[in-house]
Amino acid sequence: MTTTTEERPQQGPKSWLREHSELGICALLVLLGALVLTDAVRIPTDFAQRGPVGPKAVPILVGSLLLVVAVLLARDVLRGGRGEAEGGEDVDLSAPADWRTVLLLCGAFLANAVLIGVVGFPISGAILFWGAAYALGSRNLVRDPLIAAGMSVVTFLVFNNLLGVPLPGGPLMEVF
Repeated sequence: MTTTTEERPQQGPKSWLREHSELGICALLVLLGALVLTDAVRIPTDFAQRGPVGPKAVPILVGSLLLVVAVLLARDVLRGGRGEAEGGEDVDLSAPADWRTVLLLCGAFLANAVLIGVVGFPISGAILFWGAAYALGSRNLVRDPLIAAGMSVVTFLVFNNLLGVPLPGGPLMEVF
């Protein structure tokens, strides 16, 4: 059964915004697309180019696609489309958000960002991996730091030695 506009209760601006909250994602996509395009245009033309595709091609493509997706999503939302609610059977939709876990993960990430230049990737990466495991519920105080250290060292070696992507080694640089 469809309702006419006369049968619907009057809606205020807050109610309309709440029903069209996906437009916030559209605005974020527009801002991100504009930022990518602005940065792409600023890439110097004398930048080393190998082959027919220059350094501006991919950022311009990505920025343009972000704008296209934003417009298509906005059109869908304004025509009444809505994102589907979480349908997983292991998700309790009535439970509040677990902000403790989110904050612990953010803390582990920020600690990595602050420490990577000081102590190098092997140590800061171990802190990141162990912090993420702890935030997500693992409480084995012997196994978790050992696995985190191993993952960090392996990641450092793969990026630094095999892929040729230099990561800060910190005081352990002489060892590797």
